[in-house]
Amino acid sequence: METEAILDLMKETAEAVINPRFRALEETDISAKSGPDDLVTIADKEAEAHLTDALRRIYPDALIVGEETVFVDPELRWRIPNADHALVIDPIDGTGNFVRGRAEHGMILAETRGGVTTRGWIWQPQTGRGYTVERGAGVRLNGAPLVAQRPERLPLGAASKRQYHGFTADGELSPVTRTNFSCAFDYPSILHGEFDFVFYSRLHPWDHLAGCLMVTESGGVARTMDGLAYTVSSRSRGLIVASDTLTWMTAQQRWPAEPEG
Repeated sequence: METEAILDLMKETAEAVINPRFRALEETDISAKSGPDDLVTIADKEAEAHLTDALRRIYPDALIVGEETVFVDPELRWRIPNADHALVIDPIDGTGNFVRGRAEHGMILAETRGGVTTRGWIWQPQTGRGYTVERGAGVRLNGAPLVAQRPERLPLGAASKRQYHGFTADGELSPVTRTNFSCAFDYPSILHGEFDFVFYSRLHPWDHLAGCLMVTESGGVARTMDGLAYTVSSRSRGLIVASDTLTWMTAQQRWPAEPEG
């Protein structure tokens, strides 16, 4: 199916089951998964089911894996690298923002073939921005080619953990700021030059496959802290996604060690 047509499926899903729940959730619509900050809503579950059904009709032989399904059956995640064709869904990325009524949430979808990410999609329902990427063909924003922006400044990074905020690597970096708490906004922030790099502790494929392909197709770098390119098989702890190689190297070499536990 054409890349833009799949983006249309994501838009339809958001219109059907995500947007009606935005700022209209009941307390019983929200629950915690692995901890109090790891939230899931009825909209997450309905969106994943809705998009899964639509994709399965188009690709009956593909492995279709969603974040909420993996929470129930964790072994599904490790079937993706060996699948001939897989589609990986994050039904609402930035669920915490969604629960709090913030616009910074979105849908993410990635396609892999033989463990290699081939296409990716990000849809931001509240901004109306749709990002698509095809390996070897670059990134598009609402159907038009997107040229990545790179402001002249000391590299500006973002991280979700407060312990990193304000870190400057002794003046080699701009003070590290907070992320958007949504990869559906963080990765576009790199493309638009709002961030030069982002550090992530966790490497969930539904969060990162699509965005990493967008950044690398735009001349950027997505590598784990041990210097390996991020893939669906990555198991390392720690990922830096940067607008260029020099920024990645500076951030990786000077980044403070993360406490164990």
